[in-house]
Amino acid sequence: MKKRIIIILGALLVVLGVTYFGVGNYFYNFALKANDEKEFMEDNPNLEESIAVMAAVSEAAELADNQFKNETDALTMSIVSKDSLQLNLKANFYENGKNNHKYAIAVHGYTSSADGMTRYIRNFYEKGFHVLAPDLRGHGESDGEYIGMGWHDRLDILQWIEEVIELDPYAEIVLFGVSMGGATVMMTSGEDLPPNVKVIVEDCGYSSVSDVFVYQLDDLFGLPEFPVMNAANTITNIRAGFDLYEASAVEQVAKSVKPILFIHGDQDTFVPYEMLEEVYAAAAVEKEKLIIKGAGHGEAEKVDPETYWRTVWEFVGRFI
Repeated sequence: MKKRIIIILGALLVVLGVTYFGVGNYFYNFALKANDEKEFMEDNPNLEESIAVMAAVSEAAELADNQFKNETDALTMSIVSKDSLQLNLKANFYENGKNNHKYAIAVHGYTSSADGMTRYIRNFYEKGFHVLAPDLRGHGESDGEYIGMGWHDRLDILQWIEEVIELDPYAEIVLFGVSMGGATVMMTSGEDLPPNVKVIVEDCGYSSVSDVFVYQLDDLFGLPEFPVMNAANTITNIRAGFDLYEASAVEQVAKSVKPILFIHGDQDTFVPYEMLEEVYAAAAVEKEKLIIKGAGHGEAEKVDPETYWRTVWEFVGRFI
């Protein structure tokens, strides 16, 4: 009888273990495996264009973006990541004059790439900035089997900063990012940044990777944090080498010594608008927040470009 109980318990543990790792692998592939299609991004009601953005779409801005892409050449730059993976990472660099020390590092969002940042690149370029737009690991032309959600990417951004300073020791740099790119520059903000980095602008970044995943887990599947996130976290540690609960923009912003402008649309339900208050409250630096009414996720610039860019230039202009 005792032997039978041991066998049953052993079998149960095996089943639980297989289930645990199976669930963890499923959600890892679902959210973090770089080359898998992210079907949840398609027809996602939280990413549908809002009425405000449909009413505000500027044909002139679209034409200007296309003209910029067609007429402005970008140099390709590359670095090799300093971690054990030694990933070959790429960036587009838009040089803007010779006697100019203003630089923007513009960071894209989840499943996007440097090519998707044209609107932001163009506006910085037209304001006289050299612009470096990296492809984060697992995106665009950069190597990588997983999406870093900004956590390992923050260390890659440190390398890109070094590249800019090597080009120009007098560089004055603004770090700018949208969505996952916003989280990336916030996570970078807590590192030991050189004095060349003068200011940071983040647009609709999340408070932490675990927070946004727990939110999406409930929103998409109606599933609880425990034990699903624990399983996903175990697999992420094994396959990507980072901890979902460690990757916190809030904790990094709290360590920042650089001024930060926080931007969010009040109708954002993909990265909930409430996350803005968490990261803003954590910052103990010169800071400002811009809330664009009616804007969903990543829509702030489209809904009210005039207020958006006026606020960006006024804030950045204090430091560069």
